[in-house]
Amino acid sequence: MRWNRLTNVLPAVLLVAALLGAWELYVDLGGVEPTLLPAPHAIASSLWENSDLLLKNFVITAKEVLLGLGLALLSGFAMAVAIHLWRPVRRAVYPPAVGSQAVPIAVISPLLVFWWGFGIFPKLIVIALICFFPVVVTTVDGLTAVDRDQHKLLRTLDASRWQAFRFAELPAALPAALSGARIAVAVGVIAAFIAESQTATIGPYGGLGREIVSDESALQDPRAWAAATVLCLFAIACFYTLTLAEHKLAPWTNRPIGDQP
Repeated sequence: MRWNRLTNVLPAVLLVAALLGAWELYVDLGGVEPTLLPAPHAIASSLWENSDLLLKNFVITAKEVLLGLGLALLSGFAMAVAIHLWRPVRRAVYPPAVGSQAVPIAVISPLLVFWWGFGIFPKLIVIALICFFPVVVTTVDGLTAVDRDQHKLLRTLDASRWQAFRFAELPAALPAALSGARIAVAVGVIAAFIAESQTATIGPYGGLGREIVSDESALQDPRAWAAATVLCLFAIACFYTLTLAEHKLAPWTNRPIGDQP
């Protein structure tokens, strides 16, 4: 079992090591100015030297991502169920839901700040707005992908519409919803950066997104890249945490974690 785990992880470790080595050589050999692209050793040094500052901002961003993702999961799943069960809702809601993904956040962020100030709530709205659509689409697809023979069997057993949803459609949609959640996690980290960077120069609220923008303005590029590294590692950790959750909640779809897309 330990050997299987090692073989699952080893290719990714080797690839990351090769990319970091190539990156280090590229910067050290003068391929790019270190002020534009710091070398990995400079980023690692900044991670160590600014660990307290980065941890403080990470806690803020992680809270935003987790709460925003939870809001997106709840609203996205509820919308998907409504779209699946009621055709008029599908016709009315689906087009605006698609259109909401094309609205530039920079356009609506001043309005959100005007309504709710510079605290956490406007950022949660931005994250939820960006994250809920993958959950909606994957869940709707999962709900409609139920085997027709299962529906026929349930009708033969005189099952109600609610029973058909509970015992056939909902279990079929769960893996798809979790896949949408994994997509939303990666998007949610980007959404948190966008939400925080919109108020980078005003307001007392921090976060890694604000730290990155402030550091770039102050020519502190290694620290900005260190903050970006923390965001990246957080997204990876959340992704595989949801993968483990899928193994527990939907064991009939289990694959080795290293084989997850």
